[in-house]
Amino acid sequence: MPTLRKFYYFLPPAWRFLARRLYYLPVDLYEGLSGRRGPMAPPRGLIYTGSGDFRAQGEKMRQYLIELAGLQPHHRVLDVGCGIGRIAVPLTAYLDERGSYEGFDVVEAGVRWCEKSVSSRYPNFRFRYVGLDNDLYRSGGGNAAEFRFPYPDGDFDLVVLTSVFTHMLPAEVANYLREIARVLRPGGRCFATFFLWNEESARLSRNNPHFSFPYDHGHYRLMDEQVKAANVAFEETHLLREMIGPAGLKAVQVHYGYWAGRNKEVCKDFQDILVLEAR
Repeated sequence: MPTLRKFYYFLPPAWRFLARRLYYLPVDLYEGLSGRRGPMAPPRGLIYTGSGDFRAQGEKMRQYLIELAGLQPHHRVLDVGCGIGRIAVPLTAYLDERGSYEGFDVVEAGVRWCEKSVSSRYPNFRFRYVGLDNDLYRSGGGNAAEFRFPYPDGDFDLVVLTSVFTHMLPAEVANYLREIARVLRPGGRCFATFFLWNEESARLSRNNPHFSFPYDHGHYRLMDEQVKAANVAFEETHLLREMIGPAGLKAVQVHYGYWAGRNKEVCKDFQDILVLEAR
């Protein structure tokens, strides 16, 4: 594992956010004072998930939701682990007055920014802070393995999780899958990203020391034993048969990412994409 990433994981969660804010402070000040940052673009120091251009990445994901998951303008969308609005911001230009968006996240600063910058302009976009424990993003709080989504049964057409299951352990993932099945309408879809461990990814990752999962826990693997939620890879067959199926979902699409060393030109994204459907 690269030294910089190892050092970052060594820091307590609150210090990781502070380190990012300080690192990007000069460019955030410049963009804020010069007006180069739009009203619905967060300061770089506040972006704690994902990489690359905030707007471009969000627009790419919006297109995938339309093309792969069947998103339509009138749909009701749930964004689990909504972060700081990477998915929400581009959806404001797609969902119509019949559509709506709900998002929740374990990082309060991201939720508050979204409320101020997005909900104030689009009242059909709502955000919620949930105080769950995650050793990558926050210390203390509730148990994600027992968390019940604060929405009624059959409430959504689409549930989205980008870079969420990649930071959760098996019991937490199993619970979220059951909750996703519960809140989806019959035939509704879930667009989720994973690190899927299979023969090909195992073979390719041997030549990719910059992004590997050396700690084997049977049906899942960890990148770091100290910060278990740093990055988690799930054995693909076990995930599909023992977790997704029993939750009441079925996988209808699999798109492998280039994280393990696949050809970037033929992959849709860095992480693997699963499109699930409520049965």
